[in-house]
This record gives sequence, C-alpha cells and structure tokens, in this order.
Amino acid sequence: MSHSRTVLAIDLSSTRGVIAVLREGTLLFEAVFTAERSHNAQVFAPLGQALEAMGSEPGLIIIGTGPGSYTGVRIAIAAAQGIALSRGWPVIGWPSITTAPEADCQVIGDARRGMFYTASVTNRLLGPIEIVDAATAQARVQTGGDWRSFDARPPLGLPQVQLCPPDAGRLAETAAGLSEDEIQALAARPLEPVYLQEAFITKARKAGKKVPGSRPA
Repeated sequence: MSHSRTVLAIDLSSTRGVIAVLREGTLLFEAVFTAERSHNAQVFAPLGQALEAMGSEPGLIIIGTGPGSYTGVRIAIAAAQGIALSRGWPVIGWPSITTAPEADCQVIGDARRGMFYTASVTNRLLGPIEIVDAATAQARVQTGGDWRSFDARPPLGLPQVQLCPPDAGRLAETAAGLSEDEIQALAARPLEPVYLQEAFITKARKAGKKVPGSRPA
C-alpha cells in the first residue's frame, strides 16, 4: 500500500539540476537548471517555488544519490535535511541512475582514472555496480542490450549508448510507490552519495624535500 504524502524530489548529481513535486500521481511543479559547479547558488530559487507548490500537505523528500557529482549530491542532501528539520518530513535517498526512461536497462558511466562503471537497472531497482577498464566496458556494450548513460557524452564514444539525464519526476514516482514502512526503513539509513571508488588522496611530500619554486625559510 503506497503512502499519501506529497513528494519533493531533488537531483543534483549531474550538471543538469532537477526538482519536482508530485501529489497523487500529478506533477505539480518541475524545474530544470544547468550549473557546472554552482548548484549551491542555483538550487534555492526553484526549491522555494517547489515548497510553495507543496503547501502545508504532509511531505516526503527523495534525493537522487548518483553516481555522479559528489558535491552536487552533498548539496542536495544538505538542502533536504534543512527542510526536513524545519517541517518534520522524512528524507530518503535513491540512486539517480534508476530514473532512465526504461524501467529495465543497462547503465554505463565514467568512473574516472581510466575506469568505467556498469550496472543493471531492473524495475527501477539498481543492481550491483561494477568498476571495469575501458576494454571490458566496450566489450559489454557491444554485446547488445539497451544501454544508457547520465554522462555529458557517450562513454568511450560508443554510439550504442543513449544519453538520459536524471529525471526528478520519475524519482518522485518511485517514492510515491513506497509504503510507509518502506519509507521509515529508508529514512533511518544514512544519506550518502553512491560511491564508485575510494577518494584519491595525494600524499604529502617528505619533510625536508625541496618543492620546485620554493624558497628556504
């Protein structure tokens, strides 16, 4: 049995930010905006408009957790937690890549450092994410299937891969189909971006070693 809350969906996992409000199957509000590195500056005006569209109805917030822009997802999480704190609404996370037009598809994307990720989406549920090299990724795509990517351009230039940006409306529909028990279980989990690889940390230079261009103290 689904819940009766109005859903606010926020996805900032790509350069295309999207916000939507869904109530009883009707999309009340949708905003799309582009921001390479300034989602924090771009998100608040459409977010305010979305909250106005929601009114005083009981709400639920769903965040697209990627994979994608770590900074964008963290901004979405922070904004959602601020709203939840003031209004008492639950907040849940859901992988952005499950919002492809087809409920069942294969997904590929750039995982950085010369690696790529692949995963299966079945009935809008994300299967295990695998990190593979370029040759393996190319071979998988060339075996056939419906391949989608949220990247700005097709990974490895593969013509078989269709681009599809995150969709906040479909993200809201996913949340609308959850029961209250499912919402409470998801809301109890930490909100985190979908991590593809461990953070790359540059090690500090050894003490006493000269840095080019530096001057002695």
